[in-house]
Amino acid sequence: MRKLETNELGRLTEEEVKATIKNNVIVVLDNVRSLLNVGSVFRTGDAFLIQELWLAGITGVPPNRDIHKSALGSENTVEWKYMTDEALKRELVTIQQDGWKIIAVEQIDSSISLEKFQVETNGKYCLILGNEVNGVSEELLPLCDYAIEIPQWGTKHSFNISVAAGIVMWEIVKKLRA
Repeated sequence: MRKLETNELGRLTEEEVKATIKNNVIVVLDNVRSLLNVGSVFRTGDAFLIQELWLAGITGVPPNRDIHKSALGSENTVEWKYMTDEALKRELVTIQQDGWKIIAVEQIDSSISLEKFQVETNGKYCLILGNEVNGVSEELLPLCDYAIEIPQWGTKHSFNISVAAGIVMWEIVKKLRA
């Protein structure tokens, strides 16, 4: 057993990533405070070839040193856009009319456990992750088709935003590509 060298990893260039067909996943960061979390979601979004990352409300945007610190350049390969809270609501309604399923990653009374969530292989999914303290904005929940939550068995019943994003993106993309 040996570690692979960087040149053995088969990494795509920035140009190749931009030209590659993306998975039908949009990730929304709804008022996320931590710039390191934002950068981590960029990096994970690059790994899973998401279609786009939407940064809303108080969420920081590139170029930013702290975002770059954890994004490691993926802020240049993941398509992203910033929007106000009001613009986000309008955009969610628009994509929903185009067949996208809007999903809050949130613990609510009607949430579905992630492993039980059914993904259509040709479906289009928009995942909303909320603020580190308050979660997904109350105003966005009525716009969602589903809420999913990650099963947890310890004393803490929450994940860091970047960890939750990675778990949920992995599960949705895995099922999309099955």
